[in-house]
Amino acid sequence: MNTCGFVTCGPNEALVVSGCCYGKPLLVPGGRVFVWPIVQQVQKISLNTMTLQVESPTVYTSQGVPISVTGIAQVKIQGQNEEMLSTACEQFLGKDEHEIHDIALVTLEGHQRAIMGSMTVEEIYKDRKKFSKEVFEVASSDLINMGITVVSYTLKDIRDEEGYLKALGMARTAEVKRDARIGEAEARKDAQIREAMAEEQRMAARFLNDADIAKAQRDFELKKAAYDVEVQTKKAEAEMAFELQAAKTKQRIMEEQMQVKVVERGQEIAVQEQEMMRRERELDATVRRPADAEKYRLEKMAEANKLRLVMEAEAEAEAIKVRGEAEAFAIEAKAKAEANQMAKKAAAWDEYGSAAMVDMMLDTLPKVAAEVAAPLSQAKKITMVSSGNGSIGAEKLTEEVLNIVTRVPELVKNMTGVDIAKSVHAA
Repeated sequence: MNTCGFVTCGPNEALVVSGCCYGKPLLVPGGRVFVWPIVQQVQKISLNTMTLQVESPTVYTSQGVPISVTGIAQVKIQGQNEEMLSTACEQFLGKDEHEIHDIALVTLEGHQRAIMGSMTVEEIYKDRKKFSKEVFEVASSDLINMGITVVSYTLKDIRDEEGYLKALGMARTAEVKRDARIGEAEARKDAQIREAMAEEQRMAARFLNDADIAKAQRDFELKKAAYDVEVQTKKAEAEMAFELQAAKTKQRIMEEQMQVKVVERGQEIAVQEQEMMRRERELDATVRRPADAEKYRLEKMAEANKLRLVMEAEAEAEAIKVRGEAEAFAIEAKAKAEANQMAKKAAAWDEYGSAAMVDMMLDTLPKVAAEVAAPLSQAKKITMVSSGNGSIGAEKLTEEVLNIVTRVPELVKNMTGVDIAKSVHAA
């Protein structure tokens, strides 16, 4: 194949360049190379792994028994070893992969037949690994000389047309069956012997066990009787203790219930006391304190009013006293004037005697009383304060007027020397 420039190939191929500049072909497995046209030539050789089914029908073994064998081999041209690749190029360059396949298959089939002829059927049948190893080693030594490597070889199948393998199997089967029957009989014998020994041991163990059981039963009954007595005693004690405890518990429950009732009653009393205190405070707040305040206010108002009345009464009394003294002074002055006049008349009236004087005095007293009471009749308001002793009201006022009138005879006596009272009693 003539090309120019760079030529490449895949990893499953190798380039073989020959011609100018090369004393021997240039081998390039899985790469590229520059090729000069005309003066150089480049070819490719496949490095693929080839699977070979090696058939060897009716081959006589060392015993003269014809058998057929089928093997499976994996072979390929070795591209990593330059010497083997060069040998493969010498042998197969220009051939296609099918031709290489046939050459390798024929070589392997010849070696497989040779190994079959050197071994017995039993060896091939029983030791397949040994057969495969010998074929692999013998075939590899020849194929290497062609540049081919045997990757693997496996014995796939062994068969015969004469029934030798079947007979061999039957003999082996019979042998196995015989051995099985013998083994079974021996096993049965051993089993029966062992069974008898086991039965003997079982019976001895059973008798011994029965004796132990009887003894254990006796001990059990004795202990059970003792335990029953103890249990009944403990049960009776437990029942009594339970009843006692129940009674104590019931009593404690009743005491606690009574205590609860006492506490509840105490709480009720406390609540009632609290309620009474609340009502007392409420009464104080809503009734007593307002009443006390009102009472205090009324007392203070009464005291103030009383003080006001007293002060007004004292002022009025002082005014009356002043007016009375003024009026008395006026009356006294008038009386003195009249007395002087009467004294002058007395000289003329000596002959009338005391009866005339009494008569004149009686005529004069109403006028004096009227004069004394005249200021009172013009007063718009009179306030009188009593200390609790003596008369009060109009009676007191009348007393005051009469006291003033009763002083008139004494005044006449002081002025005239005539005792009107004695004159009246004498008359």
